[in-house]
Amino acid sequence: MQARGRHNQRDGVLIALVASGLVTVSITGGWLLGQHQALKAQGSPEGSRERQVALLQARLGDGSASAADQQRLVDLLIQQGQSQEASLVLERLADQQPQNWQLRVLLAELRRNNNDRPGAEREVRQILNLKPDQIEALQLLTLLQLEQGRGTEAEAQLKTLLEAKSKPTPQPQKMGIGLLLGDLRQRQGKTADALALYGQLAKDFPRDPKPLLAIALLKQDQGDLPGASQALAEAQARQPEKKDPRLDRVAASWGLQTLRETKKPPAKAPSPKANQG
Repeated sequence: MQARGRHNQRDGVLIALVASGLVTVSITGGWLLGQHQALKAQGSPEGSRERQVALLQARLGDGSASAADQQRLVDLLIQQGQSQEASLVLERLADQQPQNWQLRVLLAELRRNNNDRPGAEREVRQILNLKPDQIEALQLLTLLQLEQGRGTEAEAQLKTLLEAKSKPTPQPQKMGIGLLLGDLRQRQGKTADALALYGQLAKDFPRDPKPLLAIALLKQDQGDLPGASQALAEAQARQPEKKDPRLDRVAASWGLQTLRETKKPPAKAPSPKANQG
């Protein structure tokens, strides 16, 4: 139970880091679907949404629905929990706009949400056939493979991509793929391999704080709070001109002092002369 608690805590911190933009690559699903579902709280009253759905479905039926109409219909159907109906509209829209990979990712998320993992994987692979290093598609594919007990396959696939993006010199795409592979290795219990990979990414991209943030997350997960604090401070030091209060908030959520406090020199004792009056 304690291990499960640590894993859930790690996922919670990871999601917070992703949401804040501090970490952009992890094995999480439903990020795009969640954005559409979140619109419900900001949208129109229930009755108004139902009328809009009826109007847009009528346009779709008579062939007069524009791409914007179809996207709006998908949003409304998702907000109302009609994911099967949304999938039908979205599949048609994604076929009409093959260059819009976000539509295909959203369709894959809907299929996964409906427990159609083979269908979700089929959609994701359509994206990867056109762009093998599309990181959002790789994230979802890795998650789908893990959920189906195919973690070894996922690791081999990411390792091959990582090697391809390392030659002759590290390419920008190596960062995202490496962070994703590191997260996968952590979930498989290969923490030493994950730490080594994050360290290599930190060397390959000396001005990017993300590998050090990943190291901090790993060390925090292991209960190494001094190590986590040091990694967070090193991440901040990589962009000294951009003081990021989000790093302090992450440190505070782990029960650490803020990074500015940890880097303050100790106060000097007053000189004896200063006390003489």
